[in-house]
Amino acid sequence: MNTDAGSLSWQSIAILVGRLIFAAVFLMAAVFKFVDINATASYIASAGFPFSLLLAWLAALFETVLVICFLTGAFFTEASLLAAVYVLFLAFAFHGPSHWTGNQAEFGSFVNHFTFIAGLLFAAVHGAGRILAMRHTLIGSQ
Repeated sequence: MNTDAGSLSWQSIAILVGRLIFAAVFLMAAVFKFVDINATASYIASAGFPFSLLLAWLAALFETVLVICFLTGAFFTEASLLAAVYVLFLAFAFHGPSHWTGNQAEFGSFVNHFTFIAGLLFAAVHGAGRILAMRHTLIGSQ
């Protein structure tokens, strides 16, 4: 883990803050799932998915792994890409066109997922930064 404080720049700080924001969003999502996994399973079932309790647990565990990756910087590119795919899936599965009829807020939720995806894709390309970032990766070099 690189912690060279002598090279702190506004760019390094911005990347670290971005990583913390990603981690916070997925941490909140995971905590809500763990606190009431049955409510999450019910929501998943209401969208028409089978094995909703299993899917709820898998989602909570996946989000927890994402938090670890964003906080440590380990496998950051991979985590960012997987998170982008996951958020795209969530957008269509839970806020997609079938949910817009009579509920304009659902369209807003759908669109908001794409700004999050854009940030995740940008992060995947630019990496975890130079401070507090482990350099483990499966895709290319950082």
